[in-house]
Amino acid sequence: MPALHDAVVLVTGANGGIGTHFVHDALARGAAKVYAAARRPLTWDDPRIVPLTLDVTDPASIEAAVQAAPDVTVLVNNAGASVTSPGILSHTDAEIRTNVETNFLGPLFVARAFAPVLAGRPGATVIDIHSALSWYAVAGIYSATKAALWSVTNSLRLELAPVGVHVVGVHVGYVDTAMAAHATDPKLDPAELVRIVHDAVEAGEYEVLADETSVRAKAGLSAPLTVVYPQLPVPTAGR
Repeated sequence: MPALHDAVVLVTGANGGIGTHFVHDALARGAAKVYAAARRPLTWDDPRIVPLTLDVTDPASIEAAVQAAPDVTVLVNNAGASVTSPGILSHTDAEIRTNVETNFLGPLFVARAFAPVLAGRPGATVIDIHSALSWYAVAGIYSATKAALWSVTNSLRLELAPVGVHVVGVHVGYVDTAMAAHATDPKLDPAELVRIVHDAVEAGEYEVLADETSVRAKAGLSAPLTVVYPQLPVPTAGR
């Protein structure tokens, strides 16, 4: 049975451009209920959508969400933060802390809190939204936190598999949302991203490379650093 049929889904960052598509597409695929979680949840016009207050940077808020949503079978760690400048040395303390707490610690703590809820349930799944920038460090602390989340997802996958929880990591370049409004590069439609992710979940896949940017970024990991980052000088023998 596909993971989304009759599922109870919780989507963090449900108010955003990607999050809203996760909510609606899950219902279109037969989910019984979707908890639409956000720091300031919206009012939805579908009784199957349950607004849920959740700040992924607040341990008390996470614990309250677990108590309010004890029937979750699919967790989508979608909430995220970004930065306005790429230089990690130029970020403010607040930018660094916000990205670490939202992009790295938040998904980890939410997954840890819901792990006992998910364990042993049919179709139990965790979906973590990474980035192609997990593998390409040109976005400062954003890249660093997405790389850390990628590692966390790999660890969660290994630890949760024995209790029947499937863990899916998602990598994508720019998506056509407000967060990427500044970008001039090609952007993936958020509805298309969610369709690709949900198709992968229902096929039992572990990792989603949602666009060509992600495919190239992962393939580049095996190349010399001076190929991945041509701005670096090529080492000279005897230097």
